[in-house]
Amino acid sequence: MVGVAISTMALVAVMSVFNGLEDLIRGLFSSFDSELQVTPTSGKSFVVTEEWLHALRQVEGVKVITEVIEDNALLEYRGNQHVARVKAVSENYFEHDRFSKGYFWGDTTLGDSLRPGALLGRGVAFALSANLDDINSVLNIYYPKAPKSAASLDPNQLYASGQVEPRGFFSIEQGVDNEYVLVRLDFFKELLGYGQKRTAVELKVDPEYSISTVQKSVQAHLGTDFAVKNADEQHATLIRTVKLEKLFVFLTLTFILALASFNIFFSLSMLAIEKKKDLAVLKAMGAKNSLIRGIFLKQGALIAFSGALLGLVLGLLLVGAQEKFGLITLGIASGVVDAYPVRVHWPDLAWISLAVVSITLAASWRPAWIAAQVDPLKEL
Repeated sequence: MVGVAISTMALVAVMSVFNGLEDLIRGLFSSFDSELQVTPTSGKSFVVTEEWLHALRQVEGVKVITEVIEDNALLEYRGNQHVARVKAVSENYFEHDRFSKGYFWGDTTLGDSLRPGALLGRGVAFALSANLDDINSVLNIYYPKAPKSAASLDPNQLYASGQVEPRGFFSIEQGVDNEYVLVRLDFFKELLGYGQKRTAVELKVDPEYSISTVQKSVQAHLGTDFAVKNADEQHATLIRTVKLEKLFVFLTLTFILALASFNIFFSLSMLAIEKKKDLAVLKAMGAKNSLIRGIFLKQGALIAFSGALLGLVLGLLLVGAQEKFGLITLGIASGVVDAYPVRVHWPDLAWISLAVVSITLAASWRPAWIAAQVDPLKEL
């Protein structure tokens, strides 16, 4: 029973850690990504007119619409160069509760049209050795463009350039920190010559409406030319990876539990051998084979249910202690969490209980069958 309890406790703890990591990933990306993102199903960009935006605002549940232009560009700051993902956003970008998690340094504004600013991911800022206190240095952004003449030797014809002031640094997640820079939409669209073209539109949903409901409404309004993605779908690969790891860890620990159930098998088998004379007496008194099997199966069930219940209680206590006191740390310097995040997902407990009870009862079946085969004539 103790062996079953320990295995159950381990399953509860590990599943809760994976649930916590999944929630942590969602929480971190929600500080940077939108609740809903509209992108074209084909091509890199699409034309956004005032009529198109007005019609989208009329969709029930849509609260804030942010226009986005996103592309790779070369950054240069005081002789240091770095290729990054420049994300240009309209002025209502911060109405999406941006940077509510993680860390932020500096000014949460992108300047104005005369003095445009930029917010740099911590990794990008480190690569460029950017300094917010150095007001005399600017960040140069270079974007390649097709030359007007194929025979042109003028290097100025090969790229467009612009200057912004570093206004702040953000730290959300390593992939975002090392890749993204935020700038004003009007600055970047002029640099790229995009005009009314946009690469994406980000939507904030009214709290009174369900995100999934609004997603379906927006998709129906825009049709098949656009893809409307929620937060999970914007990082589908990462979320799927975490869920697959969780599944394989569950299967691995269940296999270990199956190996541990051999203890139950051998214990009940030895009991059946030791109690042969008692079993023979019972059968001589009229006990049927089904009764003998039932005795051993009930003993296996007692071990299974008692061990599973004890393991669930111990696992929940361990998860609660980890959540409150942070018993097990990540072992790395993290600006977001210091200890492993945990969350109990109640369907996981049902699957764990089902796996534990099924394996334990399966291990009890063979000893129960052996016990029922005792011949009273030979044993008495």
